[in-house]
Amino acid sequence: MAENTGKIKKLYNWILLAIIVGVVVFLNIIGTFLYSRIDMTEDERYSLSSGSIEFLEKMNTSVSSKTKKKGNRLFLKIYLEGKLPAEIKRFRNAVEDKLEEFKEIAGDRIEFQFIDPLEGTEAEKDALFQILYNKGKGIVPLEIVYQKDGSQSQMILWPGAEIEYDGFTKNYIQLLPGSPQGQPAQLSKEFSETTIQNSINNLEYMLISALRRTIQKQKPRIAFLGGHGELGFPETQRVRTLLEPYYSIEDLNLNDSLKALDGFTGVIIARPRTAYTDKDLYIIDQFVMRGGRLMCFFDKLTFPQDSLNRTGMTSTVRTNLGLDKLLFDYGIKTNDNYVMDVRCAPIQTPFAKQSLLPWFFYVAATPTKHPIARNIEPVMLRYVSQIQLIPGDKRLVSPILTSSTNSRVSVMAPMLSLAMPMNYGKVPVLADNPTSEANKICVAGMSEGRFDSHFKNRLIDEFSKNPESGFITSSKEEGKVLVVTNGSFIANYYDSMPSKTGKMMYRPISFNNLRYDEVMAQMRMQPLIYGNQEFFQNIVDYMMGDNSVLDIRSKQIDIHPIDKEKVKNQRMKYILINVALPSLLIILLAILLFYLRRRRYARS
Repeated sequence: MAENTGKIKKLYNWILLAIIVGVVVFLNIIGTFLYSRIDMTEDERYSLSSGSIEFLEKMNTSVSSKTKKKGNRLFLKIYLEGKLPAEIKRFRNAVEDKLEEFKEIAGDRIEFQFIDPLEGTEAEKDALFQILYNKGKGIVPLEIVYQKDGSQSQMILWPGAEIEYDGFTKNYIQLLPGSPQGQPAQLSKEFSETTIQNSINNLEYMLISALRRTIQKQKPRIAFLGGHGELGFPETQRVRTLLEPYYSIEDLNLNDSLKALDGFTGVIIARPRTAYTDKDLYIIDQFVMRGGRLMCFFDKLTFPQDSLNRTGMTSTVRTNLGLDKLLFDYGIKTNDNYVMDVRCAPIQTPFAKQSLLPWFFYVAATPTKHPIARNIEPVMLRYVSQIQLIPGDKRLVSPILTSSTNSRVSVMAPMLSLAMPMNYGKVPVLADNPTSEANKICVAGMSEGRFDSHFKNRLIDEFSKNPESGFITSSKEEGKVLVVTNGSFIANYYDSMPSKTGKMMYRPISFNNLRYDEVMAQMRMQPLIYGNQEFFQNIVDYMMGDNSVLDIRSKQIDIHPIDKEKVKNQRMKYILINVALPSLLIILLAILLFYLRRRRYARS
């Protein structure tokens, strides 16, 4: 009898073990087909924003099954595969996780593949690199130096993705910033905690924005205004290249035509040099009243740069463009001064004791938490003026870029002297309390909402009450106005050459001055990295885009650094918690199991 009971118990144990193994195998099989996770972080860093979910759901429901079968899908080729350093591998896995989340909502409208660009023969790799680089319009390579097996290694990455739609390459995404040629990035702890972490934080916005642009059916129209000495095509070629895949870019002279801006969604005014007439201002004003998006980049002061370089001193003059009065009525006041900031770029001074001096007027502007500026590098604004924002009942004003806390403004129309930095010593202090947030000065701001016309109560009745003039006294739709008090922050350096037809051809030089400091690069120093290019693209995306994507960029992911002092002082405590405590628990569990087993068999 006892023998039969033992056999039954043994059979029962084997059946129970088989059931447990079967359940584990079944769950693993199901897990390979399903992707899910629970986000328990306070800042919801692993959850998609409502704007992303809305966009992906529309993608999945906006096309019929017949259209899906024809291949109307988005296919991403991500060139982050192969033998990658641990830090890059972590980023690669973050990209895969994000795309898996997209697929959960969009279904088979999104497909992706990770590709190793370093596979194949040298000829095959060179051909692929040319395609990926796409004459500077595609993916910019990232050259890194890192430690491996006690020695220094170097490799070139193509940290981006190629998007195919309907079988054709439609777009490229730069997932990690590229590096200047011949100046590899050091894969250090700082690089991992800043550049890589910022890119991970920004993944959702980069991917959703790229997908949205790829499938858009009609390009919104943007006008670059001309006729007042504005930056021309050669100087804006690099930023135009960024915009042209997604927007219809046109050069436009107003020529006193009241209907000149009809059909345009956005207008860009980039560094004008001569004053706008009242009729020009009226055309721009009415464009804003109809819900237009106005982006103004202009200088409040000018001076002869060659005089400053030659004599070390020069005076500044006001530009008097007329735009400041128009913008004042929209809630943006611009002052005739310069912002001086300790957080700045250097200037070369051949006749000084040291060749490089911190030039306080080369402001490395600090991004705010606004969606346009979040998660970008400092923006280089040379000779930028102060902006004061005036709230209104029907409009919202927001600072976009500011100076650092150790900054101040100059007098009106100041005299510039290259000797000025030497008056502040090795540790310059420009503000009374250089750590106070109150010292920050706005250098880029925007106003959005509904506005009263600048010409309200200024036009004679004969014109304003004439039906043919179409005068609008207040906004019909909500508009947006953005101002940066520096006109040339988007200007690229360029080369010119005659074509076969005799006309001049222009192209940006290989060195990207919108991303790197040219002075430090020329001196073979680690160049400062700027976010001018990304900042401008964010401006246009925000001003022209659907408001449903704003919460994607607005998501704030807080990185909590380790308190090194606390770790040092409480070192033994953390060793006990992380090493001794788990070992003690395992020992106690083993003793408990031994006791229970002994007690059970002692009874039988």
